[in-house]
Amino acid sequence: GYPPPQHSAPYPPQGGVFAPSLGFSSHSPMYMPSPGGYPGYPGGGYPHPPGSGYPPPPSHGYPHPPTGGYPVYPPPASNYPEDPHLEEEAPADESVPIYMPKHSPTVLPADPFDPVADAEILRKAMKGFGTDEKAIIQVLGNRTNEQRLQIAVQFKTLYGKDLIENLKSETSGNFEKLLIALLTPLPILYAKHVRKALEGIGTDEEVLIEVFCTKTNHEIQTIREAYESEFGRNLEDDLRSDTSGTFKRVMVSLSNAARDESMLTDLGAATADAQNLLDAGENQWGTDESTFNMILCQRNYAQLQLVFDEYEKLSGLDIENTIKSEFSGDSESAFLAIVRSVRNTPKFFARCYHDAIAGLGTKDRKLIRITATRCEIDMGDIKNEYAEKYGETLADAISGDCSGYYKKLLLSLIGEY
Repeated sequence: GYPPPQHSAPYPPQGGVFAPSLGFSSHSPMYMPSPGGYPGYPGGGYPHPPGSGYPPPPSHGYPHPPTGGYPVYPPPASNYPEDPHLEEEAPADESVPIYMPKHSPTVLPADPFDPVADAEILRKAMKGFGTDEKAIIQVLGNRTNEQRLQIAVQFKTLYGKDLIENLKSETSGNFEKLLIALLTPLPILYAKHVRKALEGIGTDEEVLIEVFCTKTNHEIQTIREAYESEFGRNLEDDLRSDTSGTFKRVMVSLSNAARDESMLTDLGAATADAQNLLDAGENQWGTDESTFNMILCQRNYAQLQLVFDEYEKLSGLDIENTIKSEFSGDSESAFLAIVRSVRNTPKFFARCYHDAIAGLGTKDRKLIRITATRCEIDMGDIKNEYAEKYGETLADAISGDCSGYYKKLLLSLIGEY
């Protein structure tokens, strides 16, 4: 949903659908650029090799945002903090309500943007003796993911060298890892984190929960396709073999990417679902996990808000308290992540930040992933939620746990450097 680099047509053209919580569309610049992509190439981008592009998702009637605007995003109004962070509903037609939260990115598209000039700055920063890390941060910490990928193309065109490989030879540690993340197409970045979470001995359930419990159908579909393209493996098969019990069923349900996303609500159905949840948990000995799985993994976000409200009216309990009493371990964490993401996505990611930073040591992979993927979406709201919940600014928390150019790049991405 970002402005085209020069005078090209609105991006993405020809029916592309936006996946705003990731910040990428079905027309990934590294896979299937459309007319109006990179200037200087016939047709506006790379040729379309057979089978290399991600197919666009089915049309769902959502309108394209105006040129230069941010993507249309369909979660319910209560998913983000109250005004002034929200705009009113903007229905695409009389039957499909569309919610358009006003996002709070801390990394905006550079305007004017000159990928050739940026490539030259990066080359100069890494040429000869020593490395100018400040120049690298100034460029890559202030460009969107799409713009960074265009810079990488121009870097290779101008100098016959791969930008990522050059950065690997000139930088190190977490600073290097964060730079590589910034230069990775977002579907591939998520796919790599999911693969890392599944391979080897043990499973990093936190990564799976963060990815699959917070994304839209199209985002999950795109991550799944990237996973299978990058690693030649079936994502659902890997999830089945590396998880178990209720948690496995939740992951399989969500990875199927079939949640209702109509955003239409029905109070009577919400009351019935609330009663079913009550009967499946508090009103019986033991827990009917399948009922919780069916409702929380299939209903649209607006409908789930009604279900949670009706549940509290019927039982006098918050749905989160019931989940904590009826489940444990990874299944509890997964269901709580769904509820918290439905209620307030920035607050959910503020919790993720605190988990990555608090305590002994820092979960740098998590810190890098969240920062690289949320800085173009809702980082401003995340910072506000973090300060309100934990009594210190996110910038102070990062500064206290990180150091050097790694810290400076993180602060630049969250708009604090």
